[in-house]
Amino acid sequence: MDIEMRIRGLMMDPNTNMPIVVLKDVASDTVLPIWVGIFEANAIALEIEKLATPRPMTHDLTRNLIHSMNGRLDRVVITELKDDTFFAVLWLTQAGEAVTVDARPSDAIALALRADCPIFVAEPVLAVARLSAAGPPDNATTEQLRKWLEGLNDEDLGRYKM
Repeated sequence: MDIEMRIRGLMMDPNTNMPIVVLKDVASDTVLPIWVGIFEANAIALEIEKLATPRPMTHDLTRNLIHSMNGRLDRVVITELKDDTFFAVLWLTQAGEAVTVDARPSDAIALALRADCPIFVAEPVLAVARLSAAGPPDNATTEQLRKWLEGLNDEDLGRYKM
């Protein structure tokens, strides 16, 4: 079963200075942190803040291609966690047929924001990630990290700026 998630915020890991996308279950307080690269976080932040760029960025181009080919992005699903790496799938409809495309979660999330489609996480991934999410390198336990993320408020998350 897939669990619908929403972006709760973007923040910087205070220990590694790497961006974190924080997804939150729409039906509970469960959160899923996903560490992403700077460029991917920037692509997500641009869409969250609805900032226009002079030329289409890669995710804008992808959305435009899907639309130009009479396709629709229906949902994105983070499907797997293997060796501390998340995997995602884009679920599209084109000419009445379902099409799936492998993607990095950060790209899937950036595209989902642009296509205004839901983001899901496979239940087994969420169960494992909650238990094994790598925390900051200062020896924080997984439970401490989870509680830290769940306790964040809007002011803590703020607006992510690059």
